[in-house]
Amino acid sequence: MFQYRTHGTCSQQILLDIDGDVIRKVEFVGGCRGNTQGLARLAEGMKVDEVIARCKGILCQPTTSCPDQLARALELYKAEREKAQG
Repeated sequence: MFQYRTHGTCSQQILLDIDGDVIRKVEFVGGCRGNTQGLARLAEGMKVDEVIARCKGILCQPTTSCPDQLARALELYKAEREKAQG
């Protein structure tokens, strides 16, 4: 389980279960329950790069949003995975 502490949003954390490059489960801690549950369900089963491409740069707060934070979490996951493999 990959954990990411969010910045600048109502949610405080994102928990990710990723199998290779496919997102199996997403859980937001805090935030707007309906929106974060909907976002999580849409992302589940998708490839990491596709979610990053679709969600990166979406704004709700002045500089970020829950979708943008999800993209940032996935980018960090990829960077850490590549570092561990490489």
